Order: sequence, then structure tokens, then C-alpha cells
Amino acid sequence: MPSESALTIDNLDPSTGLVYSKIARGSATEVGQAVKAAQKAFPEWSQKSAIERSAILHRIADLIAEQSQRLAAAESKDNGKPVSLARKIDIPRAEQNFRFFANIIVAFESEAHSMPDAINYTTRKPLGVVGCISPWNLPLYLFSWKIAPALAAGNTVVAKPSEITPYTAFLLSKICQEAGLPKGVLNIVHGFGHETGQAIVEHPDIKAISFTGGTQTGKKIAATAAPMFKKLSLELGGKNPNIIFEDADLEEAISTSIRSSFANQGEICLCGSRILIHQSIYEAFKEAFVQKVDALKVGDPKEDSNFMGAIVSEDHYYKILSYIQLAKEEGGVILSGGNSLKPEGRCANGFFIRPTVIEGLDQQCRTNTEEIFGPVVTLQPFSNEEEAIMKANGVQYGLSASIWTQNLQRAHRVADQLEAGVIWVNTWLHRDLRTPFGGTKSSGVGREGGKEALRFFTEAKNICIKY
Repeated sequence: MPSESALTIDNLDPSTGLVYSKIARGSATEVGQAVKAAQKAFPEWSQKSAIERSAILHRIADLIAEQSQRLAAAESKDNGKPVSLARKIDIPRAEQNFRFFANIIVAFESEAHSMPDAINYTTRKPLGVVGCISPWNLPLYLFSWKIAPALAAGNTVVAKPSEITPYTAFLLSKICQEAGLPKGVLNIVHGFGHETGQAIVEHPDIKAISFTGGTQTGKKIAATAAPMFKKLSLELGGKNPNIIFEDADLEEAISTSIRSSFANQGEICLCGSRILIHQSIYEAFKEAFVQKVDALKVGDPKEDSNFMGAIVSEDHYYKILSYIQLAKEEGGVILSGGNSLKPEGRCANGFFIRPTVIEGLDQQCRTNTEEIFGPVVTLQPFSNEEEAIMKANGVQYGLSASIWTQNLQRAHRVADQLEAGVIWVNTWLHRDLRTPFGGTKSSGVGREGGKEALRFFTEAKNICIKY
């Protein structure tokens, strides 16, 4: 329904720079209405069996699969990413998210602990109304990553997608209705973060907040929600290192680093934005890496031959360009890219930036320590394992890292010392949905994924019975 004020927000296609739709600008009033609807729906939804809830989530997953082409096109139009990427990654993963939690909820066990004279058993009950706030970089992928476990556990949800990329959330609402999700179980409120999102965080009847986005926004959410004793899951920023040791499979390390640096225009919190390379192979890696980056095609997201599409918005486009300029001022040398791109045809006014590779920067400079969240990567040499670990850990973030080595002992040793929540060895973005996901330091609070997500969206109660 439209917002009470009838105010709207322009929705742009970043590949053309043109407004193609408008969305409602929700306020505290709409959030309050959504909470009331969720409260009304909660008793019936929470009392459904896990098998009943699972069946509806499976039906949602089925419909996402059936409508995958439409959803992929919508995701690309909203976000600027290549349609081919949305078809291959975003929409299949959204389907998998619903499917995974539909399966795991029916096997979600309680615990029992026996004593000589008593038995303890632990129950887990849904919290009630929960808030889910998702980002613009992987819109349906991450929206569903929050909603699916919340619904599976028996909660009702008030959710806000990013105002920059609302299209697939709107389409998901139609899918949920078609799948038979009862009215009021999922309530999607569109609007700005500082208005709609803040109203969700502040509402006294919302028991938990699951948020993915920037670290500064996460701080504001924590400052509001913590004194209210809400449960918090904050998946925030990253400045992730790829560590390339001298015994790495160089060809595989380079090809995977291309993906980990520039997939989705570098707009993934897990992207490896700092490549640390052993000095003995630095020049060989640099030459081959830059050659491959130079060959990457950037342009119209509708063309499957393009590896990268448009930056998500004009504001973010200028932010990334400002960091490239900053890197030059800090003494960085541009090895590839470093500039915007204006494709011919329909995308002439879109927001495109060439993949950018920079070397020669100090470890502590802003370019190497602040999250840029775009197609910008820096190269840094290291001389030994200790230096590599020092540089990898030398930022405020601790989300993920990749280690490239054939030495198994080194892999374990370095992984153990890295300050990050997710470590990959000789791979990147290799995800098992059963594993915990999240970061350390300024990269967040709590863990998502698998049973961790179901534990977050439930309240544990221990019952002790004396014999």
C-alpha cells in the first residue's frame, strides 16, 4: 500500500541513470501498522508445526525458481549488475536460502542434560516480531538470507529492503502471497534507512534486529537497540586480504583473485580488496593479474559478455572515484583502470567504473584501511609469514580472508592467527550454508547461517525436573 504521506522515492536504473519507478517512502506510521499486522499473525504462525512452515518455505523457493528469469532481470535493472551474474548467483542463492531453512527447521533439535537426580531439557521458542534490514549489493540474496530463518523459526517479520534496490523485494511479496504465506507474517516496508529503518530499530515491540550494511550504520543501530535489550545480528563492512604465498598455484590464485576483487563490481562485503603477495613472486603475479584485469569487459548489464555492469548509484559512483583520486594523492600508482567509463548506446549516462589496480601505497593509508566497496584493489608485497599476518590484521575490519599456499601446516597456522570470521584456503566464496557466517572487530556482531541463524531467531528456555 502507499505510504500515509503519499511521499515517494525515485528508483533509478544505474546502467542508464534514468528513473524507471517510484517506491513508497515509509515512515514510523507504516512501520507501526506493519508491527500490528505481524503481532496479529504471530500466534497462528508460531503455532504451526515446523513441517507446515517448511512446506510454505519450499513453495516460496519453487516459485523463485519458476520466476528466476524475471527476478534476474529485475535485479540487474535495480542494481546494475550483469543479468548473467544475477541468473547464476543471486536468484539461485535466494531460492537456496528458503530451501535450506525449510529443510533445517524440521531437523532443529532441542537439548537434554541429565543429572543424577534430575533431567534438564531446553526448548526454543520464536521471539515474536523481528526486524530484518538488508543492503543493496545482493538485494534478494541477502533479503532472503534473513527472512527465511526468521520465518522458519516461527517469527513474524517486519522487513526493509534497501531503498536503492527495492524491486525484487516487491516481487518476493507477490511470490509469498502466491505461496500461501498467511497475511501479516511478512511485512515489507519500503523507505529510507534513517526514517523507515530507524523506526524499525526503535519500535518497542520488535524483539530482534538483523542488519547487513555499513559499519557506521551498524553503530547507530547498536546505540539505539542495545539499551532496549533487543537481540542484535550485525553483518557489517570488510577490508579483506588475499594472501598469496610463494608456493601458491599462481594461475588459480590470479583467476580467483580477479573474481574476488571485481565480481558484482566489487560491491560484495567479502571481496578481497587488498592482495598481499610474497615478494619473490610479486612481479610475476602483478604482470599476469594486470593483464587479465585489462581484458575485463565493462558495460551494458544486459550483455552476457560483460564481466562488470554499473555501480549501484550515482552517489556511490562518485564515492569510489573519490577514493581512486585519494589513492593517487597518497602516492599510489594506477596499474589498470582508475577512471570512469561511458559505454555507447543506452548506457551512455550510466554509472560505470573500470576495474582498478593500485600499488605503492603505505599499509596505514586510507585507501588500504577504509572500505571502498567498489572495483578497486591494492597490491602489497610481503617478505615473510609474520609480515603477511601483520598486514592482513592491520585494519579495523575482520570479516574474511583468503590464503593461497600448498603448505598445509602454513595454511592452518596462518588461518588460526588471522582476525576474521571466515577464512578460505585456495578458494573464495566457497559457501556451505550450514556454517556460521560473520565477522570480528568492526565487521559485526553475531553469526548468521545454519543453526546459528535459528538460534538467533529463538529464545532458549531450560526446564529442570527433579526425579
